[in-house]
Amino acid sequence: QVQLVESGGGLVQAGGSLRLSCAASGRGFSSAYVGWFRQAPGKEREFVAVIMKDSSWIDYGDSVKGRFTISRDSAKNTVYLQMNSLKPDDTGVYYCAVGTQSGVLSHWARYDYWGQGTQVTVSS
Repeated sequence: QVQLVESGGGLVQAGGSLRLSCAASGRGFSSAYVGWFRQAPGKEREFVAVIMKDSSWIDYGDSVKGRFTISRDSAKNTVYLQMNSLKPDDTGVYYCAVGTQSGVLSHWARYDYWGQGTQVTVSS
C-alpha cells in the first residue's frame, strides 16, 4: 500500500508558477513510477507527466512540454511538479499517482494508487 498526499496548489495569474509536491508513504514507492494527471470540470483526466523509479525516463503531455518539469527526491519519498508559464487552460485538480504495471504510462488505468488531488486555478 502506498499513500500519496499532494500539496502546493493554489490561485495564480497567467504566466506565473507553482510547484506541486507529492509526498509518499508506505511500501513500494521506491520501485514505482510516479505520474501527474489533471482534471478540469467536465473534462476527462489528462496525463501531465511521469517519472520512472530511478528518474531514468521522463515524459510529458504535449500541452505542458517545455513549461512543466517533473523531478523526484528519493530520500524524501517526494515527487515534484514545477509548473511555469501557467495558462488558464492549466486549471484543474492535479493528482499524483503511483504504478508498477508496464504499458502506456500516459493512461490513468496503469496506476494503482492515487492522491486526493490539489486544486490549481490560473486566472487570465
